[in-house]
Amino acid sequence: MNKKTIKIDINKTELKIGEKSLIFGDKTYIMGILNVTPDSFSDGGDFVDTDKAVEHAKKMLAEGAHMIDVGGESTRPGFTSVPEDEEIRRIVPVIKRLKEETEAIISVDTTKATVAEEAIKNGGHIINDIWGLQKDKEMIAVAAKYQVPVIVMHNQDGTEYHGDMVASVVDFLKESINIAIKGGLKKENIILDPGIGFGKTPEQNMEMMARLSEIRDMGYPVLLGTSRKSMIGKILDVPPRERCVGTVATTVMGVMQGMDIVRVHDVLENAQAAKVADSIVRK
Repeated sequence: MNKKTIKIDINKTELKIGEKSLIFGDKTYIMGILNVTPDSFSDGGDFVDTDKAVEHAKKMLAEGAHMIDVGGESTRPGFTSVPEDEEIRRIVPVIKRLKEETEAIISVDTTKATVAEEAIKNGGHIINDIWGLQKDKEMIAVAAKYQVPVIVMHNQDGTEYHGDMVASVVDFLKESINIAIKGGLKKENIILDPGIGFGKTPEQNMEMMARLSEIRDMGYPVLLGTSRKSMIGKILDVPPRERCVGTVATTVMGVMQGMDIVRVHDVLENAQAAKVADSIVRK
């Protein structure tokens, strides 16, 4: 009788971030979401005050976050774009405080090169671009100048795909990789994100979740961002703040398919779930 076990192939890679380093393959890293916005879909307005934002970041770090993703512009469906100076005003004081008061790896969630550069100059370590370097053409210049890691996410306007949806996502990410490398970014500084909740219907998001290994097979570290998203709401019929358990389920599915980072609001629950799943599938 053949015995089958659930294991993922371990291909360890090291990402150096200043004096810190992440060893992808060892475990799943937790990215805590810190939205300093008045209109984000699940926590808008909660942390617009700098003191409250920093306090919440410290709480997430204590609960098991390895990095904090600071965002100053909502990317929920139908969001209103924020001027660069306003986005900078929102995020830079928080990033400065986090740099001074914690040892956190700090990511900046922005689509604007000017904002990304101000964030990096004031203590940020990673650029998280939901348009995968394909919207603001100056973003790659900033990333290459400072040689910081970039999370390139799949995105598109609308939810129509010609042919296989996942193949289209792969093609988009290949173009982002091409832009990054041609622009002077080192290969080891590229992280992929399949873009759950962006340019996809809930059903397409579910298909993407079932085929995450196809993104991992591209040979780069992969971030999974499912936290409280509409896919979970559709399945469970609950509002965003009641989607923690559903998010945990997707985190475990991600670990089982070799995801390297999960980006979440509810750090404690997802960190514990990832630790248990890692213990089972990684050796």
